Amino acid sequence: MTISERIFMLIERKQITQSEFCRRVGLRPSTVSEWKTKKHTPTADKIMDICAALNVSPEQLLTGKGIDSVEDSVDYQLDYLGKQLILEYEGLNDDAQKRLLAYAKKLSELVKMEEINK
Repeated sequence: MTISERIFMLIERKQITQSEFCRRVGLRPSTVSEWKTKKHTPTADKIMDICAALNVSPEQLLTGKGIDSVEDSVDYQLDYLGKQLILEYEGLNDDAQKRLLAYAKKLSELVKMEEINK
């Protein structure tokens, strides 16, 4: 998968419109359209802005590691509930995903504290 293909996959996966993506990154829609028709690829000076807009690391964007498929991002088998959680997470907007992650971290800390106090 090319960088451009990966960007459009992430835009779709995160349910961001192309115009919203352009606004976040500071690009003209025609520039992004050229990526789609494979006439051009993003310039190096925009990679960090693209990563910030899509909430991925430069390594993930450039190599696809951990984002090209769910299997790449998980080193173990998920049960039914784990898969359901991932599907719910992917359906959320960026802000809600960040909130859910913060909730999960706090819940994990709480469970650890409860185990210590037993």
